[in-house]
Amino acid sequence: MKKVSKLDEYLFDLNGYLIIENALNKKELKDLNKILDKLKNLKNNEWAGHVHGHNYGGKDGLNLQQIYEAGEPFEKLIDHPSWINHMLHFVGGKDTFDQHHGPLFIDENFANIRGPGEAIGIHSGAYEGTQRAHYRFENGKFHCGQINILLALKDIGPGDGGTVIIPSSHKSNLRHPEYDKHVMKKDIVSSAESMTASKEIYLKAGDGLLFVDSLCHGSAKRTKKGERRIVVYRYGPSWGFFRHPYRPSKNLLKRVTKYQKNIIMPHEKVLSP
Repeated sequence: MKKVSKLDEYLFDLNGYLIIENALNKKELKDLNKILDKLKNLKNNEWAGHVHGHNYGGKDGLNLQQIYEAGEPFEKLIDHPSWINHMLHFVGGKDTFDQHHGPLFIDENFANIRGPGEAIGIHSGAYEGTQRAHYRFENGKFHCGQINILLALKDIGPGDGGTVIIPSSHKSNLRHPEYDKHVMKKDIVSSAESMTASKEIYLKAGDGLLFVDSLCHGSAKRTKKGERRIVVYRYGPSWGFFRHPYRPSKNLLKRVTKYQKNIIMPHEKVLSP
């Protein structure tokens, strides 16, 4: 398993994100893309087994929600050795009440396929003060509400619609003055890369962008032909709950390991009155 280095700690604290190169190997990429080839024509609000087609009503592409239901290659991402130690470290809470139900909790997981002219507007930022996305470092330890791993399944370079972040905005007390021009809108595709101080992240297929959700982020508009393919798994403390009304299926809970099960459904044992 990849360990968290002192440099990882410093850069994450400074910028709010890290890039994990070669987080996925070539076989993993091939297997994941093969499954997405079969799912990419799913329409909004359609189901393929326990995977749900979804978008936010605009030109933000197709989200395949509950993607860990799509087969073993996606199940392996739940506690993948390339980033699971980073999640444990930055979400934090070891030996505290925050880990009462388990080590972590994945409250949302999806693949996103985006074509030419599509993007997602800027959103989030520490100024919002939301508990779910908060960043905190106290007494020498990280305590973060949500850490995302965004995995590139194809190369993402200029024109491919890369993720755009505002470095260090996970600590900002003020909203970006240009926020309203680039915020998520239903019928307008605004490229966040034109915002002052923004940075578009380029990734090779297999690389992962790890970031705290309070980091202000969005994407550039895709101008090239073809597809941008990414996968996002969002981790938080085990006391958290699902963002959307999805739940892991009984079959998935039977298939995964006990450790994985504790991450995707730490609330399964609930006492009834």
